[in-house]
Amino acid sequence: MFLVLLGPPGSGKGTQAEMLASQCGFVHYSTGEVFREQISKKTELGRKVESYVVSGGLVPDQVVLAVVEDFIRQNLGKAIVFDGFPRTVPQAEGMDRILAALGLAVNGVALIDLSDEEVIRRLSSRRQCRNCGKIYNLSFSPPRQPGVCDECGGELYQRKDDEEATIRSRLRVYKEQTSPLINYYQQQRKLVRIDGALGRDRVFNELRRMIEKWK
Repeated sequence: MFLVLLGPPGSGKGTQAEMLASQCGFVHYSTGEVFREQISKKTELGRKVESYVVSGGLVPDQVVLAVVEDFIRQNLGKAIVFDGFPRTVPQAEGMDRILAALGLAVNGVALIDLSDEEVIRRLSSRRQCRNCGKIYNLSFSPPRQPGVCDECGGELYQRKDDEEATIRSRLRVYKEQTSPLINYYQQQRKLVRIDGALGRDRVFNELRRMIEKWK
């Protein structure tokens, strides 16, 4: 089974993908994690990815798709949940071609919907430890002592990514990229919307219900 999770920043895609991995046996494809793994292994693909990352450029679709194809081939026969991929219609088309060549296809696409204001509320509440990198949310998972990391006692700070002006900019980019992607999967009759405001566990239950239908 191949499942795609879409949603704005802060919608909980990564959390849901991790829950599907730990509770339902899915393999979690996270673009950033897979890129880092390829780079650390010093593979040919990893060197290509690193050359773009180091220069601050976007990794081109042909390289991204080569990484995705390698991941799929390494995990044939396993259920995969894609988090943070595809980001654009050309990437979605590329993945469809890769899967079709293997006699496979995307089974379903879940769009975890969240209002702009809720995205801003969630992300602007995030704090990260300067020392160990652990992330907290002042609304959902605050540290025991304000401003201090539970794990190592390090100072907590707000990343620039999580300031309101930056979040609004990220939302604009997300909408520009994702609207065509939503239409693409709607035309394939594969997309379902889930209300991200339901909370982590209810969203997960909805996902599991949809997965049973897609099997």
